[in-house]
Amino acid sequence: MYKIMTVEDTVRVLPSRFSEPLNEVIIDVLRKNYVGLTDKDIGTILAITELKEVGVGRIIMGDGASYHDVIFEALVYKPEVNEVVLGEVVEIVEFGGFIRLGPIDGLVHVSQVMDDFVGYDKKKGTLYGKESKRALKEGDKVRARIVNVSLKRGMKGGKIGLTMRQPGLGKLEWIEEARKGAKT
Repeated sequence: MYKIMTVEDTVRVLPSRFSEPLNEVIIDVLRKNYVGLTDKDIGTILAITELKEVGVGRIIMGDGASYHDVIFEALVYKPEVNEVVLGEVVEIVEFGGFIRLGPIDGLVHVSQVMDDFVGYDKKKGTLYGKESKRALKEGDKVRARIVNVSLKRGMKGGKIGLTMRQPGLGKLEWIEEARKGAKT
């Protein structure tokens, strides 16, 4: 789920940047320090959207930099358990498929791809149903549900577990076929 969060922090401005506009320097420092950072409570910070408040600078003895208390807004993505997401298959491997969920990738294990025995075709790079003859390959658009989220501080993206084994989930073509089949 994408959110705008308000964050408070203290920013260190180097003396070599004192001649530059303060707000621009602080936004630059915030972007370098925060964008791409993952925290289990906040999620992955995608962008600094607005600098709301900049406090008066303080200088600490022995350090020529100034320290400013700031309040800013950041765009974050935090996957939630049971959230239904749309994504694109970016890689197929023997144990499942990696699905791009915007800023991070999730894994749908072979046991969670479909209600069928799933095989792996290395030459074609597909996961396929033995009885249904359905195939999942790179570039396919899918709808999945998040079943597990493991985010750790500083970790790039974390681990996201997905399932596509419920009605209304799976490759978009499969969902459309099921919908049409239910109407007749």
